Amino acid sequence: MTMLVAVGSFAAGLLGSLTGIGGGIIIVPMLTLIFHVDLRYAIGASLVSIIATSSGAAAAYVREGYTNVRVGVLLEVATTVGALVGAALAGITPTNVLAILMGVVLLFTAVRSMKPKQDHAPLDKPDKWSTRFRLDSTYPTAAGKQAYAVTNVPGGFSLMFLAGVLSALLGIGSGIIKVLAMDQMMRLPFKVSTTTSNFMIGVTAAASAGVYLHRGQIDPAVVFPVTLGVLGGALLGARILTKAPVKPLRFLFTAVVVVMAAQMLYKGVTGTV
Repeated sequence: MTMLVAVGSFAAGLLGSLTGIGGGIIIVPMLTLIFHVDLRYAIGASLVSIIATSSGAAAAYVREGYTNVRVGVLLEVATTVGALVGAALAGITPTNVLAILMGVVLLFTAVRSMKPKQDHAPLDKPDKWSTRFRLDSTYPTAAGKQAYAVTNVPGGFSLMFLAGVLSALLGIGSGIIKVLAMDQMMRLPFKVSTTTSNFMIGVTAAASAGVYLHRGQIDPAVVFPVTLGVLGGALLGARILTKAPVKPLRFLFTAVVVVMAAQMLYKGVTGTV
């Protein structure tokens, strides 16, 4: 079973890396539905794998100048508080409710993953909070460094709290919600949003993983193959990203997510999870 878990986690990490969504979103339903791992232990294993995969990629993006570290540190205050609240709620929330919530988030992820990504023009007038915290920055492009302004900081900060709660409740990175907040609400360039989200998800997962560890819901027998598998798949995906046919892979990833969402909803509603 350990080898099968590692192979499944490798496939999840590979697909997640190639599609830019991350494999963590399908680790919890895979462990629960296919390998019949207790839902809370599956969440704990997923959180540890998120910490491992986020750490390597985040350092590279910071060096390349894409990540807005000031934005990430500020928003991480909200996501960390949300993660601690979510981890506490996870201990008292019935597993069938967690399964239904997981199904809803999976469906939302499937819809968002199929929408085209369009960058927007940098704004001329920054938000007053952005000016106060000096959040406006630049990022590298083919034509040189491009300046951009940050807006609606309070709105993005509020949505980050929700992202932290969902991350701890479901064992996901909540990257979809974080990118949505930074790209659509705070008007950061898309590449800056995705790389800053990657910088944040490991810290968010570490905050909630500590609570799961304290409750004894981090099982090394599950965590070890999951982390190695996801990390290996993510590294291979990053190496072949420029040559792989991403569009059909995105359809495949979305189909897998939809099937798992349907099964999680069914098991949650019928109370068989």
